[in-house]
Amino acid sequence: MVALRALCLTASLCLTLAAVGENSVTVVDRPALIRQSSINNYPRYRVPLHGGYLLKLPVGQVQPKGWLREFLLRQRAGLNGQLGTVSAWLEKSNNQWLSDSGDHGWEEVPYWLRGYASLAYILDDEEMKREAQVWFEGVLTHLKADGFLGPKNTSNGRPEVWAQMIMLWALQTYYEYSGDTRVIDAMTNYFKWELTVPDDLFLEDYWENKRGGDNEWSVIWLYNRTGDEALLPLIQKLHANTANWMMKDDLPNWHGVNVAQGFREPATYYVYTGEEQALQCAYDNHRWMRECYGQVPGGMYGADENARAGYTDPRQGAETCAIVEQMASDEILMGITGDPAWADHCEDVAFNTLPAALTPDMRALRYITSPNMAVSDGKNHAPSIDNNLRGMLSMSPFSSRCCQHNHGMGWPYFAEHLVMATTDNGLATMLYAANETTALVADGKTVRLIEDTNYPFEEEIRLTIHTEAPVTFPLYLRIPAWAKDASLTINGEAQPVTVRCSAQPITVSNGSKSVTVPEGSPEGLGSQPVTVSNGSKSVTVSNGSKSVTVPEGSPEGLYFRVNRMWQEGDKVVLQLPMTFSRQVWLKNKSSVSVNYGPLTLSLRIGEEYRQRDSRDHEIVQDDSHWQTGVDASLWPAYEIFATTDWNYALCVDANDMPLDLTIQRKAWPADNFPFTPESVPFEVTAKGRKIPSWGFDATGMTAPLPTAFDAHDSKEQPLTLIPMGATRLRITAFPHTRLTH
Repeated sequence: MVALRALCLTASLCLTLAAVGENSVTVVDRPALIRQSSINNYPRYRVPLHGGYLLKLPVGQVQPKGWLREFLLRQRAGLNGQLGTVSAWLEKSNNQWLSDSGDHGWEEVPYWLRGYASLAYILDDEEMKREAQVWFEGVLTHLKADGFLGPKNTSNGRPEVWAQMIMLWALQTYYEYSGDTRVIDAMTNYFKWELTVPDDLFLEDYWENKRGGDNEWSVIWLYNRTGDEALLPLIQKLHANTANWMMKDDLPNWHGVNVAQGFREPATYYVYTGEEQALQCAYDNHRWMRECYGQVPGGMYGADENARAGYTDPRQGAETCAIVEQMASDEILMGITGDPAWADHCEDVAFNTLPAALTPDMRALRYITSPNMAVSDGKNHAPSIDNNLRGMLSMSPFSSRCCQHNHGMGWPYFAEHLVMATTDNGLATMLYAANETTALVADGKTVRLIEDTNYPFEEEIRLTIHTEAPVTFPLYLRIPAWAKDASLTINGEAQPVTVRCSAQPITVSNGSKSVTVPEGSPEGLGSQPVTVSNGSKSVTVSNGSKSVTVPEGSPEGLYFRVNRMWQEGDKVVLQLPMTFSRQVWLKNKSSVSVNYGPLTLSLRIGEEYRQRDSRDHEIVQDDSHWQTGVDASLWPAYEIFATTDWNYALCVDANDMPLDLTIQRKAWPADNFPFTPESVPFEVTAKGRKIPSWGFDATGMTAPLPTAFDAHDSKEQPLTLIPMGATRLRITAFPHTRLTH
């Protein structure tokens, strides 16, 4: 599990252009934060707002390539791309979003549209864009006289606005693509209407009350574009009427999706107030959920639908809705804080958990996905799963009407955040995947940044700059927290890295290892003279009264900042050496998971797909409905069963490191899709011992982890581990048995 850290976001921690000069490579803990500038290539956080280190580029400016584009193409041909012709909730006749008297589509339309529209604009698909436009025209031509937009539902006499929160996000994407000023007018008038609603009637329904932070984010988005200060009090109003996400060591709600969305609300509120305590609460919420229910690999937590005391085993899982909402929260927090730890976490979820929740053709998905999952069937597994329904684990186009419609935003939003703009008019590579980005830098110059890589399946990120004329701007390269000894070259030449602490640049070495300290860090040292003491394994930077010890090795979890006059064809190569590591989950029977770089590894289990009729409510949920005339045979459901043994403990040494891990490379898949057991480009061998008593519980669910007292076979057996995201059945958090050589 990635450890997130909150650092003070005051100007004292931030680089300025004057501090670094031209043609320099430095290590920094954050990109620069310049709150006001005469050059605004992209909307930045307007005064009096706080934060905003990174700015999202408009949809379509980042064009994913490689495996990520293949994911998007499969999504277009799969459930998200075709759902408008399948789901009864998206039928246009009498739809609530297309008619003032409609009777369906309330939540499902905006859930689906925000992912569908983003996908349409990224792929520049004319047919999809026309389909999205039908819905946006429906929203913008059915506005109410009082400013309300969309279906006007009430709950116990109170206006219900949860579905509007989702549609606002879809409208924001549409505006980024189209520049349609009707969006600005509609959002402005809607927010003015919200300001008129008495507090005792505002955000009183369940979903909207827990997720009011989504609405706050849209107000900030609009203010950054219009500067209409009359809207700012709405942020305070929304915060006051949203569930209290600023509790200490507790959360106001334990529904898995609510947590994935709601935990970041205090960080959104921080943007308005500048209160560091509010920002810290978002970090604390993230930590607390994972301390209580997230002692598992893959970045998520064991909430099933609602987290329950005593149900923390890695067999518990996360809704697909929660998976994509967590990624969206990570992406927003990347921008607010500039903290690369949020990017680390987003990649953890995206690479390891999200692919495992979907069939490879993206025509079916699973409601609940768990790190330990030896069966994926349609049975009712209550109370092992917190939902007394069938179809919680089967793969189905009708897994549930929420996840069915909402899952589509996961990969498009991820693609939109691969590269972000910085407030010093540069660019930052935040999430790594092959792409071509066209963006404005410096004083409005256009550059193309081409990123070539098979990351996370390889260690090298290759970047090429294309520019019509020489241009000076900073390029920030995120150094993942797992990456030791990261390095870079420019045009084939290794780059010496200057590190800045306070106002004085320093370079420190510790034996044969280089240790670096970011500018402005350690916090609290100010501009006092810095002395360096050199121990055997670390370097301590001190000004006498305060000191911070920096571990041996390169500065993982930071950024390389390359500031130079870029020429056409300049090439930057970032090396992120991948090694094996292990995580011991002390609160889950000290189970062990294995990582290779950013990828978590799972036991490869033989998977037998049994095709089922997706209309059969014996294996699927009954809250989703077909459109009339759909050929259901084109949209089957699947149960997946293990064909090989899975009940193994890993053999580990005295430090709980799995023994004899060996990697075998394979060819890159011809279909450019490395997320299946057959196509994954490497396998890892390990040693294990079978635990005969570990099987399925009385409900047919994968049983909890065995205890240390459960008998192990004496015979060691070879195990094959592959990336978690390539599996649909898996054991990822292993019991262990210690061996000595």
